[in-house]
Amino acid sequence: MGIEDSAVTKGDPVKQFSLMLENRIGAMHSMIKLLNDSKVYVLGFSIQDSFDVTILRLIVSDPNLTETLFIEKGIPYVVNEIVVIQLSEGSISLTQCLATLSAAETNIHISYPLNISDEGRSLVALSAEDADFASVALQNGGFKLLFQGDLSR
Repeated sequence: MGIEDSAVTKGDPVKQFSLMLENRIGAMHSMIKLLNDSKVYVLGFSIQDSFDVTILRLIVSDPNLTETLFIEKGIPYVVNEIVVIQLSEGSISLTQCLATLSAAETNIHISYPLNISDEGRSLVALSAEDADFASVALQNGGFKLLFQGDLSR
């Protein structure tokens, strides 16, 4: 029994940027300032800290300009497609989301909240083992997915 995708909404996937920063005071601030000075806004982020390096994951308002900035400044990065869902009922929706992904037998590698949507709803970024499969499963489970166009300003 496979997941059918005939009724799913499609759009440009949300891009997540992953950067390795030196673990020092102000490193993240400098990166966010670089983006903000170019009118690129951070919509969500996750930090994985260790003794000598920090992995900073970002979702931004303008991924194309972000890539251009990183290339021009020589900042190494990786881009991954992720799934962003809108939770309509807070923790109840989160429980249902996790149940949907469990039933679809797909794993979440990374998850973090995003800024609240314009409608005041909670948004969650999910990095799943297969973003397309997770997207279909979640949409079939009744969840609203957001695409890059929904997040870009």
